[in-house]
Amino acid sequence: MAITLEQMVQAGMHLGHPARKWNPKMKPFIYTEKDSIHLIDLIKTYVHLNYVCKFLTKSASNGKKILFVGTKKQASNLIAETALNCNSFYVNEKWLGGMLTNWKTVYLSTKKLKNLEIQEKKGLFNKLPKKEAANLIKKKEKLNKYLGGMKNMEVLPDIVIIIGQHEEINALKECNKLGIRSISILDTDCDPSISDLIVPANDDSMPSIKLLLQEFEFSIKQGQEIFNTKKNMK
Repeated sequence: MAITLEQMVQAGMHLGHPARKWNPKMKPFIYTEKDSIHLIDLIKTYVHLNYVCKFLTKSASNGKKILFVGTKKQASNLIAETALNCNSFYVNEKWLGGMLTNWKTVYLSTKKLKNLEIQEKKGLFNKLPKKEAANLIKKKEKLNKYLGGMKNMEVLPDIVIIIGQHEEINALKECNKLGIRSISILDTDCDPSISDLIVPANDDSMPSIKLLLQEFEFSIKQGQEIFNTKKNMK
């Protein structure tokens, strides 16, 4: 793991929420309170992040598929970029109920999206009446907005990385219901008991989120390289 404690401090990874907003279950990960703000114990953050990164490398080396979920506006582009960089999938606009638990229906919608993209690429829309073509383009754009990051996902993911537990609580519930392993970045107002693997850290600050995503991406890529090497040796 390339990250240092100094980088973590500079990124504000230790800055939690006001003490009055805390979740008591996060007590083991809180170092102290300063100016009514809880400060996260970065030693524990480092330990948990190291464990998660090793888990991601091992999982990716075995061909496991990973879905990133985070719809906070400030981080949505970064989440998409990270997922694409490590050949993974993402949801960064809105979690639609049943994205995992109603996967068969969602999968059909992703196939519909890909079909519309093929039709547009072949210029078939140009042969249709303007109104009909406009409706198809609108439909394609809507599907792409919500499902674009999952359109090449053929089966349910093995692991879901969640950025923003409160915002993505429905995604987390679906993971728990289906037994899909979840990894959550948890701020001081979150609940560590409902996620499989956690990284206690500031989940609002862009520098903090960026640093964590960089580590996740690097770890996944390492695992994928191992997987590809093993596959080529067969």
